[in-house]
Amino acid sequence: MEDFEARYEGYDSRVRESFSKQNLMKTIGASLTKVMAGEVDISLEFRDDLTQQHGFIHAGVVAALADTACGYAALTLMAPDAAVLTVEYKINLLSPAVGDFFIACAKVAKPGRTLTVCSADVFALKDGAKKRVATLTATMMTIRDRDGLVG
Repeated sequence: MEDFEARYEGYDSRVRESFSKQNLMKTIGASLTKVMAGEVDISLEFRDDLTQQHGFIHAGVVAALADTACGYAALTLMAPDAAVLTVEYKINLLSPAVGDFFIACAKVAKPGRTLTVCSADVFALKDGAKKRVATLTATMMTIRDRDGLVG
């Protein structure tokens, strides 16, 4: 992956402020743990109420972590007047999401004026071991001049 330069010096605080408005992330207890130009990590502690019938973290939660991390990774490289929305994503669930702690690590693969392609890996941490449980590729769209859409 390349190193990218942010187009806006205040991208870190902008991403953190936007993330604080993410009600889904609040609901599941996720936190923003890394913000760099073109990269974002989101972490989540295991909670029983986020599991499916076999006791694994639900695939929808895994996808939400990865998608959100990709969106914010893309936003770090956008102009201050732009907002970001997911256009599409594809996720591969590689292994059951079993662990004490989960982290979605997203990086921009190719920024663009309108579309930005990102990828994220979701890792489960358990007893000192780190295992990749999912990988996601996403396309994010830069939105401008839409009332009510900021960040």
